Amino acid sequence: MDKSGIGRMGEEHIVQLLKDRGCQILCRNYHCRFGEIDIIAQEGPCILFVEVKTRKEGSLEEPFEAITPAKQQKIVLTAGAYIVENRPDLQPRFDAAAVYMRDGKIVREEYLKNAFGAHGLG
Repeated sequence: MDKSGIGRMGEEHIVQLLKDRGCQILCRNYHCRFGEIDIIAQEGPCILFVEVKTRKEGSLEEPFEAITPAKQQKIVLTAGAYIVENRPDLQPRFDAAAVYMRDGKIVREEYLKNAFGAHGLG
């Protein structure tokens, strides 16, 4: 599935935020039969599986609301496939990022570490 223009902009913004925090980007838009992960990065001993949601300010649905329990389950399964394929010796962490736009420009972001995962959060 092609990313919309604002979706791409939001992901680029979060990639730069992660790089600025010292993370190494390992993969973008990883796909397997279970689904897709927007960004896979390494931060110290952790491998980050990051879901990015971008919305225009004032949208009816908040970005984090779009990361439903079903979506979380797909991301966890997809992360498992990535781990099996690549065998990183890192602790998995599931993060979420919300990017807000107004008039075609990013106005703010929110980043949640350990947003969901095997602990059944959501």
